[in-house]
Amino acid sequence: MIRSEHHGRVGPNAIIRVAEALEARQDRAAVIDLFRLAGLEGYLDALPTAMVDEQEVTALQAALRQQLGITAAREVARDAGLRTGDYLLANRIPRPAQTLLSILPPRLASRALLKAIRGNAWTFVGTGIFEANPSHPPRLTVTDSLLCRGASATEPLCDFYAGTFERLFRRLVHPDSLVTEIACHATGAPACIFEVRWS
Repeated sequence: MIRSEHHGRVGPNAIIRVAEALEARQDRAAVIDLFRLAGLEGYLDALPTAMVDEQEVTALQAALRQQLGITAAREVARDAGLRTGDYLLANRIPRPAQTLLSILPPRLASRALLKAIRGNAWTFVGTGIFEANPSHPPRLTVTDSLLCRGASATEPLCDFYAGTFERLFRRLVHPDSLVTEIACHATGAPACIFEVRWS
């Protein structure tokens, strides 16, 4: 179990990639409206390049749902997660490590990837708690997810995480990997749980 000690700051991808995904699906005007609704107008001139306050990410996700409705917001959030995974693969995960993981049997690669994700969880869960269960199918758990904090819904809302995890598992563990959020705090569950399946 990993509890962040980094005072509620997370990586800027949770803001940057949402802007990219929304602009790709709609237009720049939609991004401007979203950032204004979330109280993040300061990022309209220049997106963040350093760690951001987790409350900004929570506000952005809430504004995304308010602006688009839950169904469309989930699609944008998942796309943003996929884009984040692409960024991590291109810029944060060393090529030799990617090569090694891609040649390992899926269950071994999964264990190694989960260990790496656990070690970097503070960059995306903020003050939340991250756990990873390497059994098959693997499960990743985020308690007090900043993506759905304060929200109530009839369906899971943490698609940004699901998209990020899925991109990493597809590229590094098995190309058929699917990540499903099987429990979400927004629906009344005690934590958000993501299950990974590839066969």
